[in-house]
Amino acid sequence: MKTSSKAAYFGAVLAGLGLMATCMAEDLPKSGTISIHTGWKVVAEPIEVGEKITQGHGNVVGVSFNEKGSGPLHGGPAICFFTFFARDGGDVSKGYCSFGDIDGDKIFTDWDGKNDGKVNQGINRIVGGTGKYKGITGSGP
Repeated sequence: MKTSSKAAYFGAVLAGLGLMATCMAEDLPKSGTISIHTGWKVVAEPIEVGEKITQGHGNVVGVSFNEKGSGPLHGGPAICFFTFFARDGGDVSKGYCSFGDIDGDKIFTDWDGKNDGKVNQGINRIVGGTGKYKGITGSGP
């Protein structure tokens, strides 16, 4: 797998990130949806470990934008770390992300995904938060 295809895959998986969230903070509704998209810079380090078999890791940094143009996570920093295993035109990936807002509060996610060469799919699970996002739960594609 080439670095550029891994970067494109990772970008596609996370660019459409929609966080389904149940909020427990006073500043936010008790339940609802946070839909964001994120612009990423991807740095991947693939290592060919066998014929047509690649393993690797990397990180991405970016800025998230709330689909409403304001609100939770709009204009906030994002950072993720990931690993992947690729063979025969597909791959599986695993990673962890932190999505912040302009106040410095954060949401943390644990994700995994797969790509069969035609379709990218995966799930992002919220595993915690700080500040106004403390107690947040949920998941999304």
